[in-house]
Amino acid sequence: MAVVHMFSLMLFYVFSLFISMIWCSEFKKYPMLMPAVHPHKDDFYVCTPIKIVPDKNFYIVGFEPNATMNVVHHMLLFGCSSLASFDEYWDCGEMAETDNDSSLQKATPCAQGSHVIYAWARNAKPLKLPEDVGFLIGKDTPIKYLVLQIHYMKKFAEGETDSSGLFLMYTQRPQSKLAAVLLLASGGRIPPNEITHMDVACRITENKVIYPFAYRTHTHSLGRVVSGYRVTREEGLDRWHLLGKRDPLTPQMFYPVFDKTPIKPGDKIAARCTMDSTTRNRFTEVGPTNNDEMCNFYLMYYVERGTPLEIASCYDVGPPNFYWNNNEDLNNIPEEEASSLY
Repeated sequence: MAVVHMFSLMLFYVFSLFISMIWCSEFKKYPMLMPAVHPHKDDFYVCTPIKIVPDKNFYIVGFEPNATMNVVHHMLLFGCSSLASFDEYWDCGEMAETDNDSSLQKATPCAQGSHVIYAWARNAKPLKLPEDVGFLIGKDTPIKYLVLQIHYMKKFAEGETDSSGLFLMYTQRPQSKLAAVLLLASGGRIPPNEITHMDVACRITENKVIYPFAYRTHTHSLGRVVSGYRVTREEGLDRWHLLGKRDPLTPQMFYPVFDKTPIKPGDKIAARCTMDSTTRNRFTEVGPTNNDEMCNFYLMYYVERGTPLEIASCYDVGPPNFYWNNNEDLNNIPEEEASSLY
């Protein structure tokens, strides 16, 4: 019996090694890193691009962060149809004031066709997509460039540089399910000394079924809870199905969704950020710096047929002009569940 057991272990080892060799030969790793940039000011946003080989398709199947939160506030990976700059790197603080002290060109991450592919913050762990799921980029897609955007909170000492970024896991073997990210974001103004809800909602109007599999939350320091929902209607009454909920001050990685039920045409997607400004004696605007705020809920999904949604984001103006409860298209709102972690 011991011999048989040893033989079985050897077979298992050989098989595992064989599978590992196949995986390593099929999937490759691409370093998308900052080219030794020098953040010369606080709240510095910098972008660096790569051009995708134009006559080939590639499928991104995983992301390995190469960054720490003591250096990098957050990273975003964009897919672009065209670039706003062809420099090796540029200042891409879209909402920041013009920086007259910098020699860098100032431009947005993309000139056209901007899609968020991945986001990272707070020492989030690597992400591997489900089997047969991949982000299609290159020849047969509008995505011809990738742009990495990094937000550095603090300026560096003279002569100090950084090469944080991502390692992209990819393959040229076609994946049967195409991935994409839908970003729900709220604008608005948060008043001092109170709890405020920043709400956003939109309806899926395209004739496509999407399969959610991961979500990510993002705020700055005032965020306490971010929740996202699939909303369906039955006989005039909304049913709120929780996709994900999290304290946004924990690692801001993509987590498995709570409910993988397909989202169909006519369904609504909604998100809420509960912001605690009870100890702040000023209004807080939505903006890019740590003194500002953001309210983002990222939903990663795939489609089994055709292409992902044409819409890449859903935006509402937020407080004091938009809340779920002043939207006539929403009812049966789960106020307590959406606003607390419990």
